[in-house]
Amino acid sequence: MPGYRTHLVGGAVLAAGALFAAQTLRIHAPGLPTQAALLAVSTAFALAPDVDTHSRGRTWFYGLLAVADVALIATRRYQWAALLGLLAMLPAIDGHRGWTHTWWAMLLVPLPLLLAPVLLYGWAWQAAVPWYAAAVLGYFSHLLLDRQF
Repeated sequence: MPGYRTHLVGGAVLAAGALFAAQTLRIHAPGLPTQAALLAVSTAFALAPDVDTHSRGRTWFYGLLAVADVALIATRRYQWAALLGLLAMLPAIDGHRGWTHTWWAMLLVPLPLLLAPVLLYGWAWQAAVPWYAAAVLGYFSHLLLDRQF
């Protein structure tokens, strides 16, 4: 099984390739800070399937979430911080290689990144799609490297 470093690199490489393709095809051309944030989302979600076990990937994943949660609280985005906290608890529901290593989890776990901006903040769904796509790509890279596809 690939280690956390392989999953980090896999998520980042797949996301970078998708960003390059989106810009080349003129589908989506975000600025540099948004590109960095999308890469961070993809990289974090590349670790997400393994947070149900004690690992370095889990430490990195929850470290990233803690930083993001502090930033959300500091900027008074309490609804986002609460949602992030709720989602962070979900992997504790099952054992390793349980539901977190399924194709449907790859689509459902990141779904709040699509739904929350639309439902809580009135974003157009098109504005939320890149964040959802980045998370799904990262998750997919993990499952692909674990040979779940």
